Amino acid sequence: MGVRTQAGQVPDQGKTQEQDKERQEATAVQQEENPQSTEAGRPPESSAPPPFAGRWVGAVAGASGLALLLVSTRYGFQGDELYFLGAGQHLSWGYADQPVLLPLLAHGIDAVTGGSLFALRLLPVLLTVAGALVAALIAREFGGERRAQLLTAAAYGFAPAVLISGHALSTMAVDLFLWTLVNWLLVRWVRTREDRLLLFAGLATALALQGKYLIVGFWAVLAVCLFVAGPRELLRRKALWIGAAVAVVTSLPGLIWQARHDWPQLEMSSVLADEGILGGRAGFLPYLVVLSGGVFTVVLVYGLVRLLRSPELAPYRFLAWAFLGLTAVFLVTGGRPAYVVGAFAPLWAAGAVELARGGGARWWRWLASWPVVALTALVAVALSLPVYPVSQVTKTEQPKNNPMTAETLRWPKLIDAVDKANRSLPAAERKRAVVVTQYYQEAGAVDHFGPDRDLPPAYSGHRGYWYFGAPSDSSGPVLYVGSDVAKLKPYFSSVKKAATAAGGPGESFVDGVPVWVLDGRKQPWSKIWKDYGHLS
Repeated sequence: MGVRTQAGQVPDQGKTQEQDKERQEATAVQQEENPQSTEAGRPPESSAPPPFAGRWVGAVAGASGLALLLVSTRYGFQGDELYFLGAGQHLSWGYADQPVLLPLLAHGIDAVTGGSLFALRLLPVLLTVAGALVAALIAREFGGERRAQLLTAAAYGFAPAVLISGHALSTMAVDLFLWTLVNWLLVRWVRTREDRLLLFAGLATALALQGKYLIVGFWAVLAVCLFVAGPRELLRRKALWIGAAVAVVTSLPGLIWQARHDWPQLEMSSVLADEGILGGRAGFLPYLVVLSGGVFTVVLVYGLVRLLRSPELAPYRFLAWAFLGLTAVFLVTGGRPAYVVGAFAPLWAAGAVELARGGGARWWRWLASWPVVALTALVAVALSLPVYPVSQVTKTEQPKNNPMTAETLRWPKLIDAVDKANRSLPAAERKRAVVVTQYYQEAGAVDHFGPDRDLPPAYSGHRGYWYFGAPSDSSGPVLYVGSDVAKLKPYFSSVKKAATAAGGPGESFVDGVPVWVLDGRKQPWSKIWKDYGHLS
């Protein structure tokens, strides 16, 4: 017998289905007009995040910053820092290997502080501390209480990748913070649907694009993951596309520079892939384990698994797929493992939250206990930062974990060798001499330290330095720094070795660099320089 209405009539089945359809359409319109309403693919509004454990998280982030500050002036400048300082003397809308942000920052800091290494490295320290705080905020958005927030901050603040990038002014230091900030803004948007967060994400992306173009890959993979796994609504928000437009417009000067110079940035990507640093593709995944750091690697992997499987974290599943997608893209294209570190924070946060909820097998939950976390942090500091006496560096594993340590030991001996070669010239010739180096780092070192020794200005055909211009056609003898003198030899009638940089404490991993005197130039520099540039 059919169900009857109060009037005793059997309802029309087709009419009922039509009414249901109208109600569904009305609900969809209401949700579109009121993004604060509850919907699928979004945490319920009642699940407000727990309080932010600001004091405790600040203490953990501060400990990371203190470790970086205590060793910030040990050993010396890294090669890229010297390059940024040199590039800052030739400010432009773009460079062969990066946009303008890092040279601009280095130039400003150097001008204000008079060449202080401590001041140059204060910015990456502050970015590291801020990144740890933002990573803890991601854990809070996932529902993590104080314990989860602290573990997330510790994983971020003491992971080897973060410590290495936080020790020196680098594109990675800026990228890590801004990627983490973008991730937090996206996670918070999923919970709140506050569109202004997407606009802020666009502004953060615009700033990141002034330091490195890598975040374009992040957004490209993220867009695919959002379309496949949701929430697709994010891709339809006006604020997202307004932020994207801001990022594009602010990047136009750098892109125009690249176009006018035949897109050297694209060629640089191929060069970096061919270098095979850190074992190339075969070493990509193993080195990710090193970069994420022991126990923190366990938290990260567990977070990846839980983001893919946990019902509570289902609205944020797209972040797990984005990490996997980025890893696959850079693995296939020959990118460096450090390129995906910016996507670590949500995984650490998810792992910490799930562990705090009692997830995972009991037998390995002790890995996230505070004694183990503290020990992991100390080991990461010992392997990643210059904490050893210079005489003991080569007896440790640090150069293998942080190869840039070797660079910081080179410059005094290198400048001594260039100075020796310069003094071998007659006084009249020294006034007309120039320095040409095989690599951009050495040119940066001569530019930075040379004035104190009255050394000639430095030039290099390597990467960005080639675009800074050639020596004057009226210049005299050349002090060539490097082993590959054969490229310039045909252009000079006299080539002789004048000095060799002493090995010093880093001799087991930094070979002595020869310095040559080239004289009797056969062609003008303006002609030689056209074919002298090289990116590798």
